[in-house]
Amino acid sequence: MNPSSKETTDGRPAKICLMFSDTGGGHRSATEAIEAAIHHVLKEEFPDGTPSKPVQVFVENVVENSHPLNRRFVELYNYLLRHQQSAMKYYYWFIETFKPNDSEMGWQITRPYLNKYVKEHSPDVLVSVHPMSNQYLARSLKELGLKDRTKLITVVTDPNGDFWSGWACPDALLTIVPNDLARKRLIDLGVDKNKIVIMGMPVHPDFRTPASSSPGEFRKHLGLTADLPTICINAGWAGGGNLLSIYKALSNVRRKIQVIFLCGHNKQLYETLKREMRKSKVPTAVLPFHDRMSDVMASSDLMVTKAGGLTSFEAIARRLPMAIDMITKPMPQELGTARMLVSQGLAYDIEQADDIVPVVENLRLRSDGEPAPLPTVHQLDKVDASFNIARKLLELAGVELPSARKSDKPGKDMDLEKTGSV
Repeated sequence: MNPSSKETTDGRPAKICLMFSDTGGGHRSATEAIEAAIHHVLKEEFPDGTPSKPVQVFVENVVENSHPLNRRFVELYNYLLRHQQSAMKYYYWFIETFKPNDSEMGWQITRPYLNKYVKEHSPDVLVSVHPMSNQYLARSLKELGLKDRTKLITVVTDPNGDFWSGWACPDALLTIVPNDLARKRLIDLGVDKNKIVIMGMPVHPDFRTPASSSPGEFRKHLGLTADLPTICINAGWAGGGNLLSIYKALSNVRRKIQVIFLCGHNKQLYETLKREMRKSKVPTAVLPFHDRMSDVMASSDLMVTKAGGLTSFEAIARRLPMAIDMITKPMPQELGTARMLVSQGLAYDIEQADDIVPVVENLRLRSDGEPAPLPTVHQLDKVDASFNIARKLLELAGVELPSARKSDKPGKDMDLEKTGSV
């Protein structure tokens, strides 16, 4: 838990709880993006440091902390991501068939922890950034008699029309979705369309600000050449996929290139890559994990990765083209994202390792000029969503923002039924 401010004598603080799980890295990234955006908005709106009421933000990876059995599900998910990606479809089938996120047994083992946490914090706004926590959070609020006091908000981080049904939580006051595809999926799952709002994907503010160093300086810091075309191979938080075979295929590229390979939390992949780089003719910097992905992306000309929702939209915000690992068929919630990005010219699909060769040989570098404008279809241009989400959460928590007062005019209220977006 990371409170953003201490309670003061000015009155009860506005409390916002952000709940997620470390199944992969996307849910944590989205949560950290929202938290950072809240701080940014507060600093921007109240430069003297005195908001209308003090604000506390609490962050918790709720699923794995709620019970050892739930933690095992998280560990299994991440194990499959690292070592058995082809088996992820069976995990997806199991969750969708048996719905452990909405079972009586699941509730009984989760209930003691969840009720204690919610009662202790008594938040004004409770935000779920994970499909396996929505229903239990709603049930906890009902049982504790906080349903009318605490506002339950869901932030969906899968930007397509084929994702986990657990995202659908009819008891949530509001569900924030990244695009029209996600909105339609939730409506099909029975969520009231007037309780869904399109805001975009919550990308961390770092991806919307200049990098901390120039691309050349960053590359030299990693032992690479300052001005050579640079390919980032990103194995994601878990460090899985077919990226080793794609890396080997880069030896067949005729133009001079270099590689930054991010192995995530996969020690075995990291050790393997250190051996492989010694045999490769392609200069390579191998990293286990990097906490400044915004700088890595700003210093790359292409990112090879899987179609994780947050990673993809971070790359979009950085105007970084992608090559998506499709050698093993992605999970349903990622397959739709991959197809959407490829169809809009933001990514290339890699169905066998050698597909990467022509992509890199014909790659347009960042230094070749300004990137094309982002497509507006499916709200792919909403790269500032985290700030809008933060403002909405602060508003729901009872924090009066000066900019909202200035722009508060008759007829300005959003009409969700007509637009479904803000």
